[in-house]
Amino acid sequence: MTYMKQQVIFDLDDTLVHCNKYFDLILGQYFELMNDWFSGDGILTSEVRSKQVEIDVETVSTSGLASENFPKSLIATYRYFSARLGRPADPVQEQQLMKLGLSVYDQEIEAYPGMVETLDMLKQDGHDLYLYTGGDDTIQQRKIEQMKLDLYFDDRIFIRQHKNVESLENILSTHHFDRSRTWMIGNSLRTDVLPALTAGINTIYLKQQNEWLYNLIELQREMQQSVVTISSIIEVPPVIRSAAQRKSHG
Repeated sequence: MTYMKQQVIFDLDDTLVHCNKYFDLILGQYFELMNDWFSGDGILTSEVRSKQVEIDVETVSTSGLASENFPKSLIATYRYFSARLGRPADPVQEQQLMKLGLSVYDQEIEAYPGMVETLDMLKQDGHDLYLYTGGDDTIQQRKIEQMKLDLYFDDRIFIRQHKNVESLENILSTHHFDRSRTWMIGNSLRTDVLPALTAGINTIYLKQQNEWLYNLIELQREMQQSVVTISSIIEVPPVIRSAAQRKSHG
């Protein structure tokens, strides 16, 4: 079967490799600490969870996907409840929270089921594969190296601290992308789907069961109709093949 060559851009975290589950793991430990430190003060875990999410989303919205945002959100939440109870924040406890928060980046990287098969199929079909991820360069490069993703993406890798409409538009404009045959595949409505739709490229939304609140936004109805929604990465090749086959006959 001959397919018209497509330019396929993949997100990394929670599209190709697990990410959110490690943050949930660390948050579980954090809530235990907070429960221990504030035991008897009437502070509920649900209150701590809600405040941490609020601070985390607000910080990312202003300063991007920097690695220190997560541990800083743990400390800021701790300070909020300390102040509410009129007690001074303990520098030793804050240091403990910084260490705990940063430990999320030391977790072993794990691919989603079907990652290798998906990338193999698309590569064998002759499509150009690109990786576009948000975060700190060093941390993201380590994930890429551990997963040996350069076998598929070579030097076609973009790492940005701010992953938004402007960032994607800059990538599409400064490199040789034909928007009619370019695809963005990702799990974030905010940082993958909306920018791709705004840029006028084909969009596949990988809907995950447990999603980071920051990634969830409401799309306009006409935008929703332009998105292909899938629940597993292995569904990508058939979608691309179907479109590429139509275009090759078009």
